Amino acid sequence: MYSTNVSYNSDIKEQIPYRLFTRREIIPPRNDVLWRIERGAVRTLTWSEEGTFITLGYWGSGDLIGSPLSKVKPYQIECLTNVEVSVVPPHLWYQDVNALLSHIQQAEELLSIVHCKPMSVRLWQFLLWLSRKFGRKVEEGTLIDLNATHQEMSEVLNTTRVTVTRLLQQFEEERLLFRHKRQIILRSPN
Repeated sequence: MYSTNVSYNSDIKEQIPYRLFTRREIIPPRNDVLWRIERGAVRTLTWSEEGTFITLGYWGSGDLIGSPLSKVKPYQIECLTNVEVSVVPPHLWYQDVNALLSHIQQAEELLSIVHCKPMSVRLWQFLLWLSRKFGRKVEEGTLIDLNATHQEMSEVLNTTRVTVTRLLQQFEEERLLFRHKRQIILRSPN
């Protein structure tokens, strides 16, 4: 579904089209545009020759995503929630230098987390990263407002779903976090 809205740059009076996607839908790869996430969350991913998913990043409101930002093939953008994106054509990319720099910084930060050892530190650092990116303050701490499955987390961290589940249970026993329904809340330090 397309709709239009006035460009975010008041100097250019073009109409910027918006697209709506549902959870688990794939945003079509296009070499001629970047997508600005207006609402929702996505992950970019690829897969190995054996079919193992490799998560390249998690992206939310204000982030730019798209095939022109990656040399990885195959490249896919999967919606983790309902998502609204706007189309950013190449002649407007120069206006988004801060968003492009943010994309690079987030990708590098996630890459450094994936190389942490031991796995408990890796998972905890990933949860902290998610809480900064998708978190919102609640009475008990910071709620990660993204329903990432244990399998999705294991794909990011290059481990097994069983290991993620075991470590999340350990963190819960240590009272570092608690789970409410399918969401994780990182406890505030006392």
